[in-house]
Amino acid sequence: MADVIANPVIPGFHPDPSVCRAGADYYLACSSFEYFPGVPIFHSRDLVHWTQIGNALDRPSQLRLPPGTVSSGGIYAPTLRHHDGRFWLITTNVQGDGNLLVTATDPAGPWSDPIRLPAVGGIDPDLAWDEDGNCWCTYAGVGQVRIDPRTGETFGEPRRIWSGTPGAKAPEAPHLYRIGEYWYLLIAEGGTERGHGVSIARGRTPAGPFEPCPANPILTHRGTDHPVQNTGHADLVQAPDDSWWMVLLGVRPRGGTPGWHVLGRETFLAAVSWVDGWPVVGGLSTRLPAPGWPLLPGGADAVRDDFDLSELHPRWISLRHRPADLCTTKDRTGWLTLQGGGGSLDDLDVTFVGRRQQHLSCRVRALVDPAEGRGGLAVRLDEHHHYEIEVATGEALLISRIGPLRSVVARRPVPTGPVVLRVEVTATESLSDARTGPDTLSFGVEEPDGTTTTLGTLDGRYLSTEVAGGFTGRVIGMYAAAGTVHFDWFDYRPAGATTNGDPGE
Repeated sequence: MADVIANPVIPGFHPDPSVCRAGADYYLACSSFEYFPGVPIFHSRDLVHWTQIGNALDRPSQLRLPPGTVSSGGIYAPTLRHHDGRFWLITTNVQGDGNLLVTATDPAGPWSDPIRLPAVGGIDPDLAWDEDGNCWCTYAGVGQVRIDPRTGETFGEPRRIWSGTPGAKAPEAPHLYRIGEYWYLLIAEGGTERGHGVSIARGRTPAGPFEPCPANPILTHRGTDHPVQNTGHADLVQAPDDSWWMVLLGVRPRGGTPGWHVLGRETFLAAVSWVDGWPVVGGLSTRLPAPGWPLLPGGADAVRDDFDLSELHPRWISLRHRPADLCTTKDRTGWLTLQGGGGSLDDLDVTFVGRRQQHLSCRVRALVDPAEGRGGLAVRLDEHHHYEIEVATGEALLISRIGPLRSVVARRPVPTGPVVLRVEVTATESLSDARTGPDTLSFGVEEPDGTTTTLGTLDGRYLSTEVAGGFTGRVIGMYAAAGTVHFDWFDYRPAGATTNGDPGE
């Protein structure tokens, strides 16, 4: 384990983390909501540096998100476990499929087609096995039922095993562990907003009765000025050296009052010690990595994609589905080709391919050929909150959608053919007054001589959860609104990253 924890360990929209260990390797899964493929899977050897190795739900047979799936619907909190030589992942598709379970021998995939669990109610399902081989599924509420994870069959009636702390709403995200002589039941409660927290109870059997920890909540930042807020939805893991660690979600609100978080709920790491049979959680360090730490590919560092491979990297996500006839790298070698149906990002079924924004300040550039179509570069929170720079033959538009209002902020002519579009996100470093937003987003077109013509700069607060609501974070990506649009490359760089000789620099 590294001496300094660089929190968040998985920045950007990576909420509801669940972690397990197999030998010296750690694996982690997160919620994905309305995006396809679903449930990103990460690997680490030290709990600090994580590399995405796949997605658990990457086939239409595994993940059905119909066109009416609204933002913050879809796939909710997974639990990832390693048991009996196999990886098990249970999650909820709130768009009608309910709770489902998939398995794999390799967490990078492929994962099995889902086993449906129609008799398991609630969200946030968990899996735990006792000494007799019984599998217990515990879910938000906090309810529990014994299941056969290979068939989905349930045994006995579901029952409530704990209600959490009196007066605290939304007992959810349960995880059950056998540690020493007790079974420990870890939950989140207080809601996933500023009142979020982590509490725990213990009992002699997996079904209880459960005795709450006298120090509950064992972790919360409610009522504090800590830069990380909304802390909760945690999971525990033991390292090979017998140390204990907790992964959890949190947000980093910025700007004035009430504070706006724009990256979504992110994955954080905290050390855990045990005192008198109860876990004690250490503080959430937000220090930067020590000099010399490796920057692993696939993580939160600068990433450029030239679309030279036949398949997209697992970091790329689309809205609800990704039909091969609408999104391909095979029609034009070295280009990503998207087909639009004549709509816009306001629609529920637009053709969109993006990646999570993972830095408070970053720059994104893409070489776009609108061909006979219309599309461009977008920063999306949901279908009612997004900004985009859109090109068609001979013209670029800057479009803003905030709630019910959609407007063309600026427009300018551009040469026919490929054009470099640019988005610059700049975090607010000082407050002019209590209403100062968290960041600004500048949209522009790069000229042939390398200079940039800015079409406009927009306030970032309107692409935040505090304004839009929901559970997701910003995704920056490419889209086709109508016809055929080609993308030669896409370059994402955090502020201060080197350019490595990329075009246009």
